[in-house]
Amino acid sequence: MAILIGAVAITRWIFRSHFLYDLDSVNFALAIDRFDPRVHQPHPPGYFLYIVLGRLLNTVFHDANLALVVLSILASCGAVIVIYQMAKLWFGPTAALFAASLFLFSPLAWFHGTVALTYIVEAFFSGVSGYLCWRIYSGSQGFILPAAVVLGISAGMRPSSLLFLSPLFLFSLLKAPLKARWAGLAVLILTIAVWFVPMIAASGGLNAYFGALLSLWHMVPSKGTIFNSSPANSIARAFTILFIYLLCFGPASVSPLGALVRKTPADPRKKTFTLFWIVPALCFFTFGYLKFVNSGYLLVLSVPACMWLGLWLAEWYEFSGCRRPWKIAIIAACAGTNVLIFLVSPFYCSYREIRRFEAQLESITTALPRIASTRDTLILSFDSHFDGFRHAGYYLPDYLTVEYPEVNLKEGTRIFSMHDRNTQFLTELPGAPYTRFVVFPLPQGDSYQQYFQTVKDRLSGHSLQTLSVGGHEFITGPLSDLPLLFPNAPPASLSGVYVPLHSGMPHVNSRSH
Repeated sequence: MAILIGAVAITRWIFRSHFLYDLDSVNFALAIDRFDPRVHQPHPPGYFLYIVLGRLLNTVFHDANLALVVLSILASCGAVIVIYQMAKLWFGPTAALFAASLFLFSPLAWFHGTVALTYIVEAFFSGVSGYLCWRIYSGSQGFILPAAVVLGISAGMRPSSLLFLSPLFLFSLLKAPLKARWAGLAVLILTIAVWFVPMIAASGGLNAYFGALLSLWHMVPSKGTIFNSSPANSIARAFTILFIYLLCFGPASVSPLGALVRKTPADPRKKTFTLFWIVPALCFFTFGYLKFVNSGYLLVLSVPACMWLGLWLAEWYEFSGCRRPWKIAIIAACAGTNVLIFLVSPFYCSYREIRRFEAQLESITTALPRIASTRDTLILSFDSHFDGFRHAGYYLPDYLTVEYPEVNLKEGTRIFSMHDRNTQFLTELPGAPYTRFVVFPLPQGDSYQQYFQTVKDRLSGHSLQTLSVGGHEFITGPLSDLPLLFPNAPPASLSGVYVPLHSGMPHVNSRSH
């Protein structure tokens, strides 16, 4: 166990991210300084206890990204403990070793243990909830109240946990006495209330909180559910889930095929328990909402997946006809494959992509101030997971940064803006002292460039300039062109004079960048 915990901690720490990797990561970092889901600090539903823990760790590290990454590493260490112990309880020590090793070498779990996101924390709480619920299901009523508390805390970390894990908790209570059931439900409600009430107060009240939540739901997830989109979307999500499964476990993903061939009988109680553990989340991600860039959603299922895969791998190891040296060689090859997937694959969740993104972000934030002054230039950025509005506003805090496109809220049309790492909604385009805008470059890639071309097409082409600095092309133009992108936001009056820049004479920032 000590070796496993140490291996998880070391591998996650060595490959940790040094910049806020994702749009959501920046939201969480902003919330450490100011919690306000109305302006997506962080985005609804708020992740209140996650932010509270992040603030506590930030008092030690004084670096929001590092604080949240350390939280991910701690959750990863906790997850491998739960996986090992529960797999040992269910299937024995050999299966436990395989299960924990799968988690250690899982490219997806490895990635999420190195970045400032909530998914690996949810995986840990899923594992603890599963263990406690199994003890309840096995007749130990003393675990009802701890299970209720853990489920309530997990909902404060990531509210979707309540949706995905409540069916398992309720199922585990079926054989408990009525009084014990009500006590468990009461403790669950009380635990949620302990963090929900202060979260609502910090959010500006119930109307403000749920208004922001519903606005985000209508802007993104609601558009692709089974109720208002083609069934083809659900089929595509099902294939996405399958691909994420392959990405998460690599060659070990095929071990269920061996179990089908061997037709090894499994404890029906454990099978039923596992179904209540995984089916709610699978249904939501198939028929509700899932994108590949949000692959971490599936980590809520990683604990039971590792356990069952560990069992099937242990059966192969113990009963297959291969000689022991060949088995060890196969295991080493599979582990090596997973390591390579994490290190050099082209997917967003690889170490190579983390380092590429960080190098590009650092290069952009160094080059942009060489052509744009904070005195008269604002940054135009996009709603993108990478190199988007949040990264521009966080890593260039002295600039006013606005996001394209505008958003439709219950209060009306608004423009996301950031200055000094604080988010505000604008009802009109900025005016004096700004006379120009500069576009924060999107990442390389056909889809990004096609999207950016549609934006350029909406602007008046004769007034745009392209300046190459530090290996990046920056598009700049007069502020008077921005109403072409924000037709529902009235332009403010401009008092300054726009003077075109020249690539040979960059507009030096007043802060001496």
